[in-house]
Amino acid sequence: MIELFTAATPNGHKVSIALEELALPYEMRVIDFARGEQREPWFLQINPNGRIPAIVDHGAGDFAVFESGAILIYLAEKTGRLMPADGKGRSLVLQWLMFQMGGVGPMMGQANIFFRYFPEKIQPAIDRYHAEVKRLFTVLDGHLARNEFLAGDYSIADIANWAWVRTSKWSGVPFDDLPHLTRWVNQIRQRPAVQAGILMPPSKLSGAEADTEKARKFVEEARKIVVTGGPDLDSE
Repeated sequence: MIELFTAATPNGHKVSIALEELALPYEMRVIDFARGEQREPWFLQINPNGRIPAIVDHGAGDFAVFESGAILIYLAEKTGRLMPADGKGRSLVLQWLMFQMGGVGPMMGQANIFFRYFPEKIQPAIDRYHAEVKRLFTVLDGHLARNEFLAGDYSIADIANWAWVRTSKWSGVPFDDLPHLTRWVNQIRQRPAVQAGILMPPSKLSGAEADTEKARKFVEEARKIVVTGGPDLDSE
């Protein structure tokens, strides 16, 4: 049994989607950021960095893994699925996984901070991160013009990038003008395991448009956490 420590964020959903795709039995514990649960000693024993997601594989001697990319690799190698075994195929998956971890996730995360959560609107920062996110989306679109998925067959690279790209409206970066990225996002969204994974746990924003009262309340709650707990409460 795998125990998943998570929250309704793109990095958290990367792992729940993978667990659903791999049909691995798991139990979920949602970490309460508002209460500072991620900084409690028991959790720091699992993830010294105090971030989500993290897992404990109780079937492997209570082995703990933190950092969402490392978790995805661990689960793929544990099951022999969602990542090729041959060297070149594995490298392709890892390249696009690192593209998300080093680019898409951090840049969208900073766009969220400056565009949604900071009390002051620092326009040069917003413009900088919006431009970089759109550039990264354009890279994905160009690659997907020639490939159905990012690295051969559907893999953890697709899961990692999709979990972030699907939240683009919240970051303020539409991609309606990128047809191949749009096709890929919609195609992956149809997978039953993906639909189940993004509900583990469900987001408080589910079904809400960015300018609704529900969204405004979410921003107010998130702003308090950002100000008191730092800008990154989940990890790549």
